[in-house]
Amino acid sequence: MMSKVYSKEEKEKVINLCSSGVSVTRISKEYGLARSTVYAWIKEYNEKSRRKKPIDMHEVLLLKQKCEQQNLMIEILQSVSCSPDAPQKEKYEAIKELSEKYSITLLCKALRVPKGSYYNYILRNKNENTLAAQKRAEVTPIIEKLFNGSQQIYGAGKIHAILKNMGYLISVNTVAAIMHENGWFSIRGGAKKKYLQLQERKRNILKQQFTVSKPNEVWVGDVTQFQYNQRNYYICVIIDLYARKVVSYRISLSNSTQLTKGTFKKAYESRKPTNLLFHSDQGSNYTSKSYTSYLKERNVTQSFSRAHTPYDNSVIESFFKSLKSEKLYRTDFRSEREFKEAIKIYICNYNSNRPHAALSYKIPDEYEEIYFSKHQNFCEYQSNTNGSDF
Repeated sequence: MMSKVYSKEEKEKVINLCSSGVSVTRISKEYGLARSTVYAWIKEYNEKSRRKKPIDMHEVLLLKQKCEQQNLMIEILQSVSCSPDAPQKEKYEAIKELSEKYSITLLCKALRVPKGSYYNYILRNKNENTLAAQKRAEVTPIIEKLFNGSQQIYGAGKIHAILKNMGYLISVNTVAAIMHENGWFSIRGGAKKKYLQLQERKRNILKQQFTVSKPNEVWVGDVTQFQYNQRNYYICVIIDLYARKVVSYRISLSNSTQLTKGTFKKAYESRKPTNLLFHSDQGSNYTSKSYTSYLKERNVTQSFSRAHTPYDNSVIESFFKSLKSEKLYRTDFRSEREFKEAIKIYICNYNSNRPHAALSYKIPDEYEEIYFSKHQNFCEYQSNTNGSDF
């Protein structure tokens, strides 16, 4: 009589019963198997298991870490306003801005910057800026007092001489720079010309004329602050006045020129405007040489709100009020990622689904599309704006 041949599935079923705690004696009785057969199957299974190469958990962890690092580097490159091919100083500033969110090692690796060079840059600037800042902070109120005490007559030369007699070691050029930064111009010769030049640079061209005739004619921009998890986040936004549409935004832990420039650069490269007027307040992040030069190179005319006059930029002030009251103040965010994602969703909804009173209750995207559908460059515009990343 030939012995019965058992299939692989039958053997595995018996072995699984043994593994689950069923005794060999019970299995032998229920399935009509010799106990020696059951033990032989178990032995064969154990030997095959030992021959299998064990999983190297250390190697698995290394691969996981490498994957996470690559994802973070992609996230960094999507966040910074410069590329790995940008000038070193620009990359140093980008690393500095994101250093509280990502490790210095990862930032340097993503932007191809030697870590030692970055630390040398930071240390050098820290030493120089600390000493210079201390000296300026100490002498600025004294210069202001001397200037106002002279009824705005004394220029940098006379004030420098007085400071020197008082024992302050400071150059006349530094005194002149401090006075220029604060708008303290002598009423005597040359002052009127400097004053008019300053006013020209910061003139209000928009003058609250928020109704425009076409897209990419006037953009308005500003930065607002929101505190989450005991950290201050700065949200920079640019709105096209024609359709009241948010054309760019960025979030940062510092209110810097890099933040405002990066936000403008994203909108400019996406929409490629010509003969554009850009309006903002007179903050240093909008009046800095780096920012104004960037706009001037692209033939963008700047307009500025008057000091302490938020109504000069009321469209974007209204947007920030809505963003905070409708979303940020009403949400208990569980993470920074969730906080940023909420802003992204709010802006997408604002552009794509929300009717606007100033547009006769049309939606910004719809209102803009109506304009372009009537003009020949509609297809070109679509190709420029498709895939724009908020």
